[in-house]
Amino acid sequence: MSSRKRVVILGSTGSIGESALKVARDLSDRMEVVGLAAGRSAAALLKQAQEFKPRAVALYDTTELASIRGQLPSGTACHGGAEGLIELATLAEADMVLVSIVGTAGLAPALAAIRANKELAVASKEILVMAGEEVTREAAAHHVPILPVDSEHNAIFQCLVGEPSRHVRRLILTASGGPFRQTPAADLAKVTPAQALKHPTWNMGRKITIDSATLFNKGLEMIEARWLFGVPMEQVDVVVHPQSIVHSLVEFVDGSQLAQLSHSDMCFPIQYAVTYPDRLPNCLKPLDLAQVGSLHFEAPDPVRFPALRLAREAGMKGGTLPAVMNAANEIAVPAFLDGKILFPAIWETVEAVMRRHTNVEHPTLDQIIQADAWARAAAGDEVMGRTIECP
Repeated sequence: MSSRKRVVILGSTGSIGESALKVARDLSDRMEVVGLAAGRSAAALLKQAQEFKPRAVALYDTTELASIRGQLPSGTACHGGAEGLIELATLAEADMVLVSIVGTAGLAPALAAIRANKELAVASKEILVMAGEEVTREAAAHHVPILPVDSEHNAIFQCLVGEPSRHVRRLILTASGGPFRQTPAADLAKVTPAQALKHPTWNMGRKITIDSATLFNKGLEMIEARWLFGVPMEQVDVVVHPQSIVHSLVEFVDGSQLAQLSHSDMCFPIQYAVTYPDRLPNCLKPLDLAQVGSLHFEAPDPVRFPALRLAREAGMKGGTLPAVMNAANEIAVPAFLDGKILFPAIWETVEAVMRRHTNVEHPTLDQIIQADAWARAAAGDEVMGRTIECP
């Protein structure tokens, strides 16, 4: 197959989007960027549009929309707001839509892309955490593949090629352990936002970096894996692996395990998603295990990382509870970054909101959105109750 895959990138100015554009430059004969969307980074979006000359761009925050419209390349349409994301997700010229929008804004465009029969590449955890049942049902109904872009899920996807589900015993997600892997639990209340933002391996946005420090990112990935690969939550585990070389593993019923290894570069999983089932040479640095030297693994500490317990509970109960967990975390993280709550109050807030929630099984999309809104308000109340008073 030699045709170019025409790709829309929702979240093009974030770290995943930038990596996707690196892949597009590297594999220009196999990947064409036909749509770019950003949240509020108008200048960065304009620069990308001038380089790639897509069919259309969209800016979610319309404040600076007018300022870039006149500077776009000839023939590039310009859209704004939530409707603009839908326009790009259903772009006639697109074969694939890569959703890398942080938060819940990517859910509606993802469903729109599926219903428009576009391949869906998912880098936004919230899509499958909030509405995994709805999204996977729609994808099956439209015979649309969901291709994981997160390095962990992409690793599992690669390990499962050619394997029937009856062969799978466990999916094992690897976690770096974040900056506080060896910090005593009693000292976590002293953690500052600056310390939490220093991830030892990955260079990511602020929200996902804090999620890595609490391991909520891994909890969200557990729920994602349950939907992506159609396994019960009981068959999804986590192991801490600080080097981030093994991106995840699959254990089979015969006791064998397969792992996918590479350097910590998001270009690897993005390229595989775009070119699947082909593998193509590129400019990425290959792995030299002799140079790596050793790989370390350990069980996550449940006392230091309660997020994993909360995520497993949410994933097992299903319904609206995963959306509630995710929404409460989205309120608690910026509260911590703004100095309003202590680090442990992130998961304490999430757990308190989960306990207050009356779960709705097999929810509609409207019920999921209502649960999300309720959880944000409830988390806001919890944060107000935990606000640190100035000395």
